[in-house]
Parts: sequence; structure tokens; C-alpha cells
Amino acid sequence: MQVLMKTLFRKVITSIFGAFVLLFGTGVSLAQQKEVTIAYIPIIGPFSAAIANGDFEKGTGYKINWRQFDSGAKVAAAMASGDIKIGVIGSSPVTAACSRGVDVQLFWIHGDIDDAEALVVRNGSGINGPADLKGKKLGTPFVSTAHYHAMFALEVLGVDAKSVEMVNMSPPAIAAAWERGDIDAAYVWDPALARIKKTGKVMIASGELNRRGKVIFDGVAVDKKWGEANADFMARFVKVATDADAAYRRNPSAWTPDSAPVKANVKLLGANAEDVPPGVALYRYPSVSEQASAAWLGGGSNSGAAKAMKATAEFLKARGSIDTVLSDYSKCVTSRYAEAAMKLK
Repeated sequence: MQVLMKTLFRKVITSIFGAFVLLFGTGVSLAQQKEVTIAYIPIIGPFSAAIANGDFEKGTGYKINWRQFDSGAKVAAAMASGDIKIGVIGSSPVTAACSRGVDVQLFWIHGDIDDAEALVVRNGSGINGPADLKGKKLGTPFVSTAHYHAMFALEVLGVDAKSVEMVNMSPPAIAAAWERGDIDAAYVWDPALARIKKTGKVMIASGELNRRGKVIFDGVAVDKKWGEANADFMARFVKVATDADAAYRRNPSAWTPDSAPVKANVKLLGANAEDVPPGVALYRYPSVSEQASAAWLGGGSNSGAAKAMKATAEFLKARGSIDTVLSDYSKCVTSRYAEAAMKLK
């Protein structure tokens, strides 16, 4: 009887231990499934340095599959298809996506563009003033912030957009076409902008157009349901972005061509090290408290981002780029993750 009891006892202990191992193993397996695919476009700055250095993986504990796209329009298409859960995207393409019913939310301002995008005319193109743009080829990535401001720039300069041959080109293609002399002008951002400025002149920059009421910015958007299901990740992701921006704001002069953050940008984007510091200085990086406020993401329909998106949508619809303008773009903007990030140490 005692032998039987001992045998049963050993079996029970073995079963409990086996169940514990199975449960523990499953937990590890689930942890390993914390994985997400994130899209980004080639924009120099603190965020790109954090990507190159693996800071987002370290800060969130997730495996991140980074995919580079050459325009925000392509990021928007990938998010609409469900392939991408988070994407770095300009204000114009995210506005277009929201207007078309894609369930995404802008949750971080990657950068206030200011003068970081511009209309540049090529030396030798024969363009000496706005009137000379007529009949010329202007390259820009369609449905991007640059495309939006290119159209507005022509309006401000008194040039009929129909008189200009606007060509849909990625930033790398713009730089290559510029050097071949295939295009006469371009509206684009760094690192391509820095390359074309060397043999061209700025006719008007986005900072001036922002002040005229057509505000643009680069942001980061998330599939709404995925974000809500991974709220802790989202807060920690924003914390990494916050820390990267704060480090730059504290000491922008530390971004020298041979510095670690500049080398990280060169590694990720193939930018010229000498062009990175002046290019990054053209952006403004709002603090996390600014981002959570009504100036950017907070305040519902009164948020700066929601109002900018509404104005963008109205402009895009007037020019046939989208069919619908929402009455309120606050459903496409959230300060939830910025607010949560402020509580993290």
C-alpha cells in the first residue's frame, strides 16, 4: 500500500512539474510573439538615430521589423492593407488615409517640418522667377507633405498648377533626376533636399507656407485596434522617441558630422554626414508635454493636428486628390500614448 501511495505521489508531482514547465514554456513563447512591423521613410533626425541604434527594441522589449518606404503615400497604402501596424508618415498622406476610412491614429509628431522641405529650382534650368516655372518639370512624391506644399507654393507664387508638369518621384529618384538634368525643380525633404540645394536655389520653403495657414508635419500613426491592444508597448515606444528628441534639444551642437547620432543617420539612410546637422536643424521637435497638449495631439477637435488635417483635407479635395472631407479629424488623433509616456521613468 505504501509503495502504491509513493508511486501515485511521484506521478502527481511529475504531472504538476510538467504542467509548470509547459505553462512557463508557453509564457516564453508568448513573449517571443511580441513582434511588430513598422514602416518609416528616410527623414533625418533623432528618431532615425534611435531606429539605427536599436533603442526602440531595447525600450519596448518587442521584436521590431523595420521596413523603409520612399514616401508616406506608400506607408499609408501598407497600413491600409494591414501589413504595417505603425508607420512614420507625413500629415498629408495620413490625412488622405483617414479621409478614406483607414482606421489609423496619429499618436506622435515626428517633427514640425518648418523649413525642412522646400521648392528648389535647378541652376541652368532657366527659372529666375515664379513665371518661369510654366512649362517646367517639377518632381515631388505625390500625396506627401511636399506635394501638398508644392501645390500651395504655386498658388502663393501666382502660378497655375496646370501650367507646370508635376512628376511623381521618390526622394532618391528626384536627386538622381536632378543630377541628370531631367527635372527643373523639386519640392522634397532631406537628405535629397540637401543634395539638390548644392546646385539650385530655394524659391520658397515650408516655413513660409506654414505661416500662411497650411501647416504640415511628419508624424507617426498606428492601426487603432493594434495600438489599443498593445498600449504598454505604445507608451514605451513614445518614451524612446521622447528621450531621443529631448537629447537633441538639450545639445543640438553635439550633432557634428563625426558624432554617434549623425553616424547612425548615415548608417540607416545613406545620408551625407556633412548634410545631416544643418538638415536636422531645419526641424523643430516638440516636447512630450507639448505633444500631449492642444497645440498638437490633445484637445479633441481643437487639437493642432486635427485642425491641420482638416485644412489639408479641404485643400486636397479641392484639387481632386481625395473625395471626402471628414467633419472632424479628432478620431484620427490621440494623445493617449504621449500622456502615458510622461508617467514612465
